[in-house]
Amino acid sequence: MKEVKVVEKASTQKLLINEKKTAKQKYFELFIGNKGFLFFIKYELIILLFSWIPGALGFLLRKLFYPFLFKKVGKGVVFGRNITIRHPHKISIGDNSFIDDNVVLDAKGEKNEGIVIGRNVYIGRNAILSCKEGSIYINDYCNISSNCSLLSETEISLGKYCFLAGHCYLVAGGNHSFDDLSKPIMFQPSISKGGIKIEEDVWLGASVTVLDGVKIGKGSVVGAGAVVINPLPEYSISVGVPAKPIRKRGEQGVEV
Repeated sequence: MKEVKVVEKASTQKLLINEKKTAKQKYFELFIGNKGFLFFIKYELIILLFSWIPGALGFLLRKLFYPFLFKKVGKGVVFGRNITIRHPHKISIGDNSFIDDNVVLDAKGEKNEGIVIGRNVYIGRNAILSCKEGSIYINDYCNISSNCSLLSETEISLGKYCFLAGHCYLVAGGNHSFDDLSKPIMFQPSISKGGIKIEEDVWLGASVTVLDGVKIGKGSVVGAGAVVINPLPEYSISVGVPAKPIRKRGEQGVEV
């Protein structure tokens, strides 16, 4: 049985309607983090001057200046245009990784580690990696295709050589409690089932959804459009809503 834990949600909307905080405080909490005024100036200047520039010149300038924002950036990292960067001091990116145009890297949270991207990782156009007090770990050689969304209130972990086709949706947490009829659901605590762990060499087909509390075993394949709500064994091929193993890789006609 999955362990269920009640946690307080980091709600952007809750922060925005908080009348006790100034506009400056809200901006720092949502975008910058508690890094002080000098970091704020550096962040604003680098984003303003270099985020939008097209072509080879843009790639070169971002390669030179973006590392000053992040916790760690390896050699040969490529940054596309118009990347949304929030709490960059909690984002690490390994050697030779590629962050395509319009990606969102949002590492906000007070106690989380943030976003850790390994070596030779590709993050496709319009992908969203968003922390809501959780952390996201993308290991070496992973490929996150365009329009994927990874949302973490606890932890999302991808092993090496994972491949997510377009429009995949992974959400660790985000299960709303709704028992208290006196409060709007969005302001009630979130229920965590322990996050998402995807082991090495897993392929998720287009538009696969993976919900909180799931572990997908090494070498597995999940068919397009599947919804994964339960753990899947190693080297399994799974399809459907909810996703169920139909056989093992390399064993034609043999059920799991």
